Amino acid sequence: MKRVGEQSLCPPQGLAPEGTGDGGRATRVARFLADRVQRRGPGLLRVCVGTVFLWFGVLKFFPAASPAERVAVRAAMKLTFDLLPSDVVLRVLAASEMAIGLGLVTGVLLRVVLVGFFAHMAGVFSALLLLPEEMWQGDAPIPTLEGQYIIKNVVLVAACLVVAADEWGRAAPS
Repeated sequence: MKRVGEQSLCPPQGLAPEGTGDGGRATRVARFLADRVQRRGPGLLRVCVGTVFLWFGVLKFFPAASPAERVAVRAAMKLTFDLLPSDVVLRVLAASEMAIGLGLVTGVLLRVVLVGFFAHMAGVFSALLLLPEEMWQGDAPIPTLEGQYIIKNVVLVAACLVVAADEWGRAAPS
């Protein structure tokens, strides 16, 4: 929606004749591709995030293969009050990430998987508070490499917010 006096950056809706510089074949192709991506975007995001989760979950089954393994286990241990041994915590994290990944890739039980995803992300981001000495450089709001690794997950959260909005915007499954 345009405000009064504001010019639109989008070309007009009608197709301009070829060669006028206002549209033509390139504009039609761009609009066609944009329409396809817009309609398929939530599904594409779902599969991409699912693939990342599945991949990172599998890595956690191989000792020291995941760069996040150490921080993930320490944060999860604090969240569970050290009630479980670290090797069990690591296997549970790996299995949950794989389940979330498979659910996102396949779309099976998607609403349940999305709830699991957001709960998992809450745990991931909790490391920023639970492990401040590992997440931040001194008292400044400058993240360490581990902190950056966690903060970048905001992109995955944004992607799954789009997926969730698309899924919950549909009629309930019957």
